[in-house]
Amino acid sequence: MSAAILAELEALGDPRVKGMLMRNHGVKEPCFGVKIGDMKPLVRRIKKNYSLALELFATGNYDAMYLAGLIADDERMTRRDLQRWANGAYGGSLPGATVAAVAAQGRYGWEMGLKWIESSQSQVAQTGWGTLSLLTALKDDDSLDVPQLKRLLQRVADELPQAPDAVRYQMNQFVISVGCYVKELTATALEIGERIGEVQADLGNNQCRIPYAPDYIRKVQKRGAIGKKRKTVKC
Repeated sequence: MSAAILAELEALGDPRVKGMLMRNHGVKEPCFGVKIGDMKPLVRRIKKNYSLALELFATGNYDAMYLAGLIADDERMTRRDLQRWANGAYGGSLPGATVAAVAAQGRYGWEMGLKWIESSQSQVAQTGWGTLSLLTALKDDDSLDVPQLKRLLQRVADELPQAPDAVRYQMNQFVISVGCYVKELTATALEIGERIGEVQADLGNNQCRIPYAPDYIRKVQKRGAIGKKRKTVKC
């Protein structure tokens, strides 16, 4: 079945999108360059398919790996599945979005996120911080380990300046997520964000900007949206 889906993805490929992904976002061959919007009909048709998601991710094709995250049955993903995906999430949106979202919406997100942030492999560590960030956006505050999140904010303040570029980006996102989604820690996140200041990181040849965490959190405050959780973190 995965071969048929790969053929569909290839037919949807756009050379311009492929070139942009490879030049600017660290994506490598094999890649067709499918626009996310063009994947959505496939997602609606397939819905959730645990086995197919595993097959697609294992192909190593960037578009197939991205689609795998959208159709994954998050609750069925095992620790072993998630670790394999974190190890294979080499670039683009795979570490901080695709794999992080599947982990966050599954049974082992918190456990695997804490494990992954200890990794010496940048792609795994950024997946870990991304997972923890998305968990704060999904889970009710009373189901989160708020004291642990507070300790992790302090860890970001201590370690971010020396962290690899991609990990530094995800650490900054973690500060933003905690500040925006966990009311009890908004003030702490603002304090940590001000302490670390403007974050600089080489994210490749693209226009991605790293937001200044305090400014972002305060904008959400002004909208009265602090603590408003999301139903899904997949997109």
